[in-house]
Amino acid sequence: MRYASIARILGVLLMLFSTTHLPPLLIDLYYIESTWRAFTLSFLVTLLTGLAIWWPFRQHKDDLRIRDGYLVTALFWIVLGSFGALPFALSSAPHMGVVDSLFESFSGLSTTGATVLTELDALPHAILYYRQQLQWLGGMGIVVLAVAVMPMLGIGGMQLYRAEMPGPLKEHKLSPRIADTAKTLWFLYCGLTLACALAYWAAGMSLFDAIGHSFSTIAIGGFSTHDASIGYFDSPLIELICMTFLVISGINFSLHFLAWRRRSLRHYLKDTECRAYLGILLVLFLISATTLVLKHHYDTPLQSIRYAAFMVVSVATTTGFGLADFSTWPTLLPYLLLYSTFIGACAGSTGGGMKVMRMLLVYRQGMREFLRLLHPNGVFLVKLGRRTVPDRVVESVWAFFSIYLLTFVSLMLVLLALGVDQLTAFSTLASCLNNLGPALGEAAVHYGSLPASAKLVLSLAMVLGRLEVFSLLILLTPAFWRT
Repeated sequence: MRYASIARILGVLLMLFSTTHLPPLLIDLYYIESTWRAFTLSFLVTLLTGLAIWWPFRQHKDDLRIRDGYLVTALFWIVLGSFGALPFALSSAPHMGVVDSLFESFSGLSTTGATVLTELDALPHAILYYRQQLQWLGGMGIVVLAVAVMPMLGIGGMQLYRAEMPGPLKEHKLSPRIADTAKTLWFLYCGLTLACALAYWAAGMSLFDAIGHSFSTIAIGGFSTHDASIGYFDSPLIELICMTFLVISGINFSLHFLAWRRRSLRHYLKDTECRAYLGILLVLFLISATTLVLKHHYDTPLQSIRYAAFMVVSVATTTGFGLADFSTWPTLLPYLLLYSTFIGACAGSTGGGMKVMRMLLVYRQGMREFLRLLHPNGVFLVKLGRRTVPDRVVESVWAFFSIYLLTFVSLMLVLLALGVDQLTAFSTLASCLNNLGPALGEAAVHYGSLPASAKLVLSLAMVLGRLEVFSLLILLTPAFWRT
């Protein structure tokens, strides 16, 4: 293990991360509010700590191995999540304890959107902006951003990229060099954010709200600057813009790259995962809208259709924006939407969950086993579109699926042991592990009433979900630490 190089990288990352405290500081000075001391101190502490870690190892430039990349990635999220909590802990408004500050920070960076805060409309603008910024930075992964910068610092990045990025992008880079790949991804990410912000602004949001909500929309995060979330604006146009960009952000970013490079949208419908993703959203909408209309849950069928469309997109993509309280919906709907987050968005997107690609492969492998029972001597292949999926990939997907569910069961038992009731434990864990945010039971409104120990467990679940379990749990295996 190249510990000197790992320390050097962490030091650089902390110094880079310290600069994220400057925009909220400027916003505080503009609005003449009371949080500038908290952000100034957070900036200095983060910067000086990063400098102290980096300075003794600044001459070490060894290339990282794969196991080094996994360790850096895990430390990166834990360290930055911890330092990201400083402004919350040091600010007098809101007044938050250490555990709540950590929970809010990890929720932001992991793009979960779960919150312990209430009365958002009364909070300082700098705090509101900082929450949104955390989600935006976590959306595509600050590691990828750092990888685009680190070649200039003499730090190799491919191992970090492979450990951080989910899905097919692990194996298929968009351009030959990792720095070019990262820059391409961030170009697309920033372009979508700008387009979303302009659309929100044109639809009637203030510039502050438009920027903040564009951050959490493209990141599929769910934080808002208002207690009522998107419902605060009561605008069908804003809701339509939000749904459009959520659906776009839930699609594999490599498809967006192809659309931009080839000036064509045809490959979206040719992609098996993208078609399945859109189909799942459509089926969930039809079930939800039909149930709400038949049960007369809202005054008019149009209201039912409107709320069903928005909440299905928001929850199924693991975003968590609120327009209606889906926990009060009739019959199976609250659980149906919550279960849909286990599928989540497409691989290579900013969404959470196990990803549509993996669920497709699990389903098709299950179908192959049925055929093998009927025809023991037959040879059956697992395919996505016209492409045959190697058995090694299928095996890894099954392993991921098993570990994911085992992790869920284990953490739920821990929550139950900590005194959390069954409904709250199940829904909060599903929400945090799948990076959704909203939950049922005691956490239907916010997570503030949960025990401090439960919040720490859920913070761990957020990081596990964001790193897709393996990248963090691999550190617990003895083989990882063998030289």
